[in-house]
Amino acid sequence: MEDPAISRHLPTEQSPGLAGEPLLARLRTEALRLGFAAVGVAPIDRLADGAARLAAWSAQGFDAGLDYMRGADRADPAALLPAARSVIVAALAHPTPTPLGRSARGSVAAYARGTDYHLVMKDKLRKLADALASAAGTPFRARIAVDTAPLLERELAARAGLGFVGKSTMLIVPGVGTNVMLGEIVTDLELAAGAPIPAGCGACTACIDACPTGAIVAPFVVDARRCISYLTIEHHGTIPIELRPLIGTRVFGCDECQAVCPFDASATPRPFAPELVGRIDPDGLELEALLSAGNAPYRRLVRRTALRRVSRDVLARNAAVALGNAGDPAAGPALARALGAHPSARVRAHAAWALGRLGGPAAAAALKAALDDPDAEVRHEAAVALGSLDGPGAREYP
Repeated sequence: MEDPAISRHLPTEQSPGLAGEPLLARLRTEALRLGFAAVGVAPIDRLADGAARLAAWSAQGFDAGLDYMRGADRADPAALLPAARSVIVAALAHPTPTPLGRSARGSVAAYARGTDYHLVMKDKLRKLADALASAAGTPFRARIAVDTAPLLERELAARAGLGFVGKSTMLIVPGVGTNVMLGEIVTDLELAAGAPIPAGCGACTACIDACPTGAIVAPFVVDARRCISYLTIEHHGTIPIELRPLIGTRVFGCDECQAVCPFDASATPRPFAPELVGRIDPDGLELEALLSAGNAPYRRLVRRTALRRVSRDVLARNAAVALGNAGDPAAGPALARALGAHPSARVRAHAAWALGRLGGPAAAAALKAALDDPDAEVRHEAAVALGSLDGPGAREYP
């Protein structure tokens, strides 16, 4: 039985059948019509160099132990589809991020503020595959992937000539920048592959210098264990205490390396997919509401957005850290309530840390009560936070 993820695309109109460059030209035309910023074709060959880099990266622990990065062979696109001959790679642009200010609201990465890009991209890729079948005048099989299949997407995009991988490890598309999401159509239709373009970062280290946690440990190398996107999305456990102050008020992802990239700077606004904007307030989320949100408010917030990737408790944990970093004493009562009553011990532990940041006698009282919490991690965090209140600079709050 054929894999249900493999789709079959049939011509829907009479066509003499294009081939070669005319077919590629039609592919580009249809991709632009559907709202893609760029499209290209990569050969089906195994990504041997990418596999070696991935292995070396994982061996150093930079993958943060993410099992899915060490599972299936991500370097072999043909593994997704028997008899595959080509990989179509498409880039969908999202709004340009701006550097994080001093807002007391929870910052959400620019790509995640609209409809979930997985939904948007898959719909557009299906339509692109159907249009290609009609233009070619022949049916073909395809496997559509949007970062949930084991593929080295940026390597494929670079091979297809869409752009080059920058020092931040983000794909840089000339004329568009780094603000793109990638999707692929692995197909048994044979198409001429594009040609890679030269890397263009030169001596620039803006992304390395701007990373709040120093996660870009060398050009083209990111230590996921320090990356704010990993810490606020993929990591479900305790955030290392030394990294918490560096997260600021970010609650879902980080845009800093993109916000400073010269390839993202433009005097005129660049077009982006309208579906990727508008659902989440660009000024961020109300942190106290996020900390205390029940199931129903959580479901309303994340519905059809990329925020679905994280649980209610992870968002609440992130909100607690953000409130501690925002430094507003008015958040003290909300954090004290979370410390005393939130059902997640992980959230209670981070609320204790945040109260230690705010200081004051009410914080001390809440933290002393938490020394009797049934969870050892909460008791430890409360004790450490109480110790921090003994120093200078403790603040009062109502």
